[in-house]
Amino acid sequence: AARMFLRLLSDIQWRAANPKWRGITSSRRSTSTTAEPHPVSLPAQAQVVICGGGITGTSVAYHLSKMGWKDIVLLEQGRLAAGTTRFCAGIVSTARPMSIELKMAHYSNKLYEQLEQETGVPTGYTKTGSISLAQTQDRLISLKRIASSLNVMGIPCEIITPKEAVQLHPLINIHDLVGAMYVPEDALVTSANVSLALATAASRNGVQIHERTSVSHVTVQKGRVTGVETDRGRIQCQYFVNCAGQWAYELGHSGEEPVHIPLHACEHFYLLTHPLAEPLSSSLPTVVDPDGRIYVRNWQGGILSGGFEKNPKPLFTEGRNQLEIQNLQEDWDHFAPLLSALLRRMPGLEALQIMQLVNCPESFTPDMRCIMGESPTARGYFVLAGMNSAGISYGGGAGKYLAEWMVNGYPSDNVWPLDLKRFGTLQSSRTFLRHRVMEVMPLMCDLKVPRWDFQTGRQLRTSPLYDRLDAQGARWMEKHGFERVKYFVPPGKDLLDLDHSKTFYKPDWFDIVGAEVKCCKEAVCVIDMSSFTKFEISSTGDQALESLQYLFSNDLDVPVGHVVHTGMLNEKGGYENDCSIARLSKRSFFMISPTDQQVHCWAWLKNRLPDDSNLTLEDVTWKYTALNLIGPRAVDVLSELSYAPMTAEHFPSLFCKEMSVGYANGIRVMSITHTGEPGFVLYIPIEYALHVYNEVMNMGQKYGIRNAGYYALRSLRIEKFFAFWGQDLDAFTTPMECGREFQVKLEKGMDFVGQEALLEQKQNGVYKRFTMFILEDHDTDMDLWPWWGEPIFRNGRYVGKTTSSAYSYTLERHVCLGFVHNFDEKTGEELVVTTDFINQGEYEIDIAGQRFQAKAKLYPFSSLFTQRRRKDEVELSGYQRE
Repeated sequence: AARMFLRLLSDIQWRAANPKWRGITSSRRSTSTTAEPHPVSLPAQAQVVICGGGITGTSVAYHLSKMGWKDIVLLEQGRLAAGTTRFCAGIVSTARPMSIELKMAHYSNKLYEQLEQETGVPTGYTKTGSISLAQTQDRLISLKRIASSLNVMGIPCEIITPKEAVQLHPLINIHDLVGAMYVPEDALVTSANVSLALATAASRNGVQIHERTSVSHVTVQKGRVTGVETDRGRIQCQYFVNCAGQWAYELGHSGEEPVHIPLHACEHFYLLTHPLAEPLSSSLPTVVDPDGRIYVRNWQGGILSGGFEKNPKPLFTEGRNQLEIQNLQEDWDHFAPLLSALLRRMPGLEALQIMQLVNCPESFTPDMRCIMGESPTARGYFVLAGMNSAGISYGGGAGKYLAEWMVNGYPSDNVWPLDLKRFGTLQSSRTFLRHRVMEVMPLMCDLKVPRWDFQTGRQLRTSPLYDRLDAQGARWMEKHGFERVKYFVPPGKDLLDLDHSKTFYKPDWFDIVGAEVKCCKEAVCVIDMSSFTKFEISSTGDQALESLQYLFSNDLDVPVGHVVHTGMLNEKGGYENDCSIARLSKRSFFMISPTDQQVHCWAWLKNRLPDDSNLTLEDVTWKYTALNLIGPRAVDVLSELSYAPMTAEHFPSLFCKEMSVGYANGIRVMSITHTGEPGFVLYIPIEYALHVYNEVMNMGQKYGIRNAGYYALRSLRIEKFFAFWGQDLDAFTTPMECGREFQVKLEKGMDFVGQEALLEQKQNGVYKRFTMFILEDHDTDMDLWPWWGEPIFRNGRYVGKTTSSAYSYTLERHVCLGFVHNFDEKTGEELVVTTDFINQGEYEIDIAGQRFQAKAKLYPFSSLFTQRRRKDEVELSGYQRE
């Protein structure tokens, strides 16, 4: 009751403070879902229509209007902020392991802090701070890793002892704690009021807001949004933003051209209590106890406590369209484990009177990261949804990034980890989503050590060799729904142990991967790399070549049979994709891209290739199985199987030709391994895959052949200083910043996307440089391992973060790759990074708060390249892509 009273009060204050609003809305309404008369009719057209009046919809409207777009209509099927936003616990927490999420939460916190002053709407913003508790050493390590990231971003944060934690929050029982993390600037807000404040500001800036208006579907013509059909008529528009929360999936599927937005709702429970006998102070920090799966915040002198149970209850799998989320059923039996965790952590609450158990739906995504960006199939259709219970923390920042994306064509930071195009249609099966969210919700609290994998929704996309490899001890991971081998467990090893080895230290697979790497160096290994994205581009005349020359940065006008390594750059010169392109004939090209590029690259090319019936783009990923033969004896195995000479004179580096292998014809063989080691990749029509694999394994026995997995590949490529797209390279990294000027046709007088930005960098210098670090005083057996995202220090000052790392079995050292920046000591602005700046520094890598000395290199160790080839060929052939 107190909660509803607050809600009504804030509604009335807000509408009183906003005269423009009174004309748009009807008089004070009931909370029933019956439609009421609408005093203002909908406009016939607008530039942007936003669907959803929760935190994400109002944030997008607020930021678009701030950026100068005024012709915006926001539609809400019920009342503003009456969906999940109304039930949100209101905790603004910046302690996030992923950099982009951390930045979004930090921005949200700063935005909400000044929102009440800007709008006059009370938002309930209180800076209480937060304490994250650790019951185990591993949990403490994960908190220390987060603390390192927060500190280098200038967000105050410290690792504290259990005794210090109890001084900050006297109710905490510390008997089983090993430490905690304190973030003093985390805050609490009244979520619905934040949403109303954003709507107020947007409305003052000219945004029209219409409640009680349902969107039935979005119309798309020739691949572009043209309008929105509602229960009150049609609005023509250029842009549509789906901020419909848990209804985003259904809304995406309602049109003729479906937009796949993979999210699914689960029930989420929290408890509200009456005030304590001595009411809790409003400045008491929020407590997060991930090992107990609970969070606790003060609420009007009492507490609000919820959590993420191990056995969540998915909702609305069949689809259900209620307007406002009526309070779902209380389920005390279901909440019991969380309640007992709360009483263990705060025994003093035993006598507390419970006011209510709130049950509200929260939407979760298949990988626990929110979904934003433009649809790959409908231009102008943007999405911001699937907040995984962090809507209030991310709402401000996510709305800002999406508004930038719409206005400028790109956001101001790398949001690829959140991009809708990281998913394909395969992730939008309702059965898959229902099963996956049941795993995802408990994972919100589970300890996530490096290289963990989802267990649900597996074996969806597999190579024809899956069963053969599985029978030989393959251990699998999944990328874009595709099963890929991590490593092979040799016979006689304890398989169970390996599957459950989760650690921040030296992993149990260390020796297994070491043996696979040794075999790649000395004999020959086979890695199934079928998951790579494969496109064919062909034309009747020169259209294919002309189009690709403009869209790709390297020169593709090479003799037939040659392979070119090239970037697909954006206007800023950043990598939208990093790929290898083989010229199959004068008029056709075969393009190999990273696994998770399938949707993104297709959309990028489709939107930019001329609309010409003589030009065809075909996704042939499923047509070919790819076998990577790595090692000095690969040449022997292939020449014996094909009765053709495969030596460098007959089959030079970066070459592609169709051959027969065993009995099978039409196999595309490329002299490239993505590791810098000698060898070949065989692209085999899938019906021949098993035959060719068996032939290769039989013939290779006398050369010591064995299977290998992606962990071996990663170790090989990192020690050779080769970059991944999606980890090292992204839309904000240019070829100039990672030593790839030689892969750009700047001197050839040809126009291509990103050219101006690269010419400017060539003239003025770069502001970051891709650098290789070899850890010096690091004990592989005893010390914490680096993985990625570790801060890099130069002469004691922060200069950047690592992007990937691996143990080099050749150097017997850890190798980290990352970008070095040059921040001005006084102003913090970025300065040009020169070779001297890199070479003259003393470096340290911070792993969970402990710093290790590192040696910086801008070029790989030449002695690691087994064959002496021309330098440019080696570098060209080497870039690994995941």
